[in-house]
Amino acid sequence: MPPAPPTDRLSRPLRDLRISVTDRCNLRCPYCMPASVFGEHHAFLPKDELLSFEEITRLVTIFARAGVTKIRITGGEPLLRRDLPTLVAGIVVIPGIEDIALTTNGLKLPEQARALAEAGLRRVTVSLDSLDEAVLKEMSGRPVAPAAVLDGIRSAEDAGLRPIKINCVAVRGLNEAGIVDLARHFKGSGHVLRFIEFMDVGTLNDWNREQVVPAAEIVRRIDEVFPLEAVDPAYRGEVAARYRYKDGSGEIGIISSVTAPFCGDCTRARLTSDGRLLTCLFAETGPSLRDLLRSGATDDELYERVAGIWSDRTDRYSELRAEQRPAGGRPKIEMYQVGG
Repeated sequence: MPPAPPTDRLSRPLRDLRISVTDRCNLRCPYCMPASVFGEHHAFLPKDELLSFEEITRLVTIFARAGVTKIRITGGEPLLRRDLPTLVAGIVVIPGIEDIALTTNGLKLPEQARALAEAGLRRVTVSLDSLDEAVLKEMSGRPVAPAAVLDGIRSAEDAGLRPIKINCVAVRGLNEAGIVDLARHFKGSGHVLRFIEFMDVGTLNDWNREQVVPAAEIVRRIDEVFPLEAVDPAYRGEVAARYRYKDGSGEIGIISSVTAPFCGDCTRARLTSDGRLLTCLFAETGPSLRDLLRSGATDDELYERVAGIWSDRTDRYSELRAEQRPAGGRPKIEMYQVGG
């Protein structure tokens, strides 16, 4: 019999793999890739340092053997990677993979959504921080109109990628006034709007706790206008706390990594675009699987490396932060490298 899939030192299984396919993005959101750092001449990774699609699919096969059933493709902005439907088609046929999704800013969905759906993509999550044009411009670092993102969402819907999740990072002093407007827009749409507490991912976003709009406040703001009730998680490790509208017109989600950490149920690993394996969103770095691949490692050797890394995992950064232990103040990998 094959060995049982690994669990980490806190008895957490490996179920989800988030794969960054590029470190490039067409926006400059200040909480991820601020324009002051990533200017026009910023040197992103050269093509030969990125994992090829063949290398990614081989690694997904290894991770499936280790227990992974869900894949999420991220970036940077993943739709900047050429021929992405080819990668999707290669992943969906891997035994053990039950679900494949993609996180995007939505701007290129009108030209790519149908090909991605035909390749086997099941779901998309689209980032949209505000319906106010001035606020969205400030939060995206580019003159992006909300209508352009909404067009992307409609394109995904028309391609059959439903239900769609819409992610909003709530930042005090920037977009909290528009929380109810977003809820109003997507209420009854069949899509799930999710609010994310502003997190200290990486070191470039000048994070401080005063900018966090707590989950409880987000729920209160919406509940005062559209009454809500809590819903049980759909599965172990679900990152968003779920609330449904009492009138039956849909639900929202709240990702509260700061005020209500969920490290105890975290089943996610992350693969950077250059092939480093991270066992936490707030990791400093991780071992290179790309180097192991390119040195001629066998599948068994790759599996042993992945299983060994996961078995040694003890990460619970958000819980340590919440407990006021010294979780911060150290180098951390940047958001654009792991896609959140």
